Amino acid sequence: MKITGGDQSVSFGEMKIADGIEVLEISMEKLGNPMVLNLTAVYDGDSAVLIDTAMPGFYGEIMALLQQIGVQESDLRAIILTHQDIDHIGGLPELLAESGNELKIYAHAEDKPYIDGEIPFLKFGGERKEGMLQAMPEKRREQFVATFSADTPSVITDVLKDGEELPFGGGLLVVHTPGHTPGHACFYHKRSKTLVAADAMVVANGELHGPNPANTPNREQAIESLKKLKAFDIDTVICYHGGVYRGDVSKRIDEIMASTP
Repeated sequence: MKITGGDQSVSFGEMKIADGIEVLEISMEKLGNPMVLNLTAVYDGDSAVLIDTAMPGFYGEIMALLQQIGVQESDLRAIILTHQDIDHIGGLPELLAESGNELKIYAHAEDKPYIDGEIPFLKFGGERKEGMLQAMPEKRREQFVATFSADTPSVITDVLKDGEELPFGGGLLVVHTPGHTPGHACFYHKRSKTLVAADAMVVANGELHGPNPANTPNREQAIESLKKLKAFDIDTVICYHGGVYRGDVSKRIDEIMASTP
């Protein structure tokens, strides 16, 4: 499905990975710059969790994608934020305001103060933040400011801990992988042997790579964090940027680490 209007065009679709886990792909082009975001939905029966929320303004597209895979708005129980970056948390205010559900919101403790507005976002501030806020409709701007403000209650209801298992889709294991941000986390879906890698890795030209150096403040730590992923039997990797990778993930991680200065 594709929507075009003004300075922006958006297309979106879904890809089934296995029973109970699907990639929700939002492809957008704004002012000539393409961006593809790969959210993940994990569901079981009438209960669903969304991993990451895209940029601000994509509530309708996210709901349409969920409906396409048979998940109704009322089924959404929780949102997991893999880390603080705006393309991962930007849609949270609208989801909280418009869904009408009492949603649990998960994030790692190390990124919680940034999301709560106690500390400025690592990579989203100054003119970039002001420009985005001014471009938003007033209602959306007010929702955004209120959600990520130290003057309002925290939106994080549950703080993630490394190694814990979340009760979604037969079990989601939390893997704290700092470096891209202090609280960056990946999630291992046990039933399908799928790793939701967020920005710990990217897929480019069909190959799995380490995190984007330009957006990774502590690249050395981020590469070191990849060692933890080798402990899992992984059939499929979902990268937020680049989409799905299938192959010998452990071998590829070794290659990434060996080739990184």
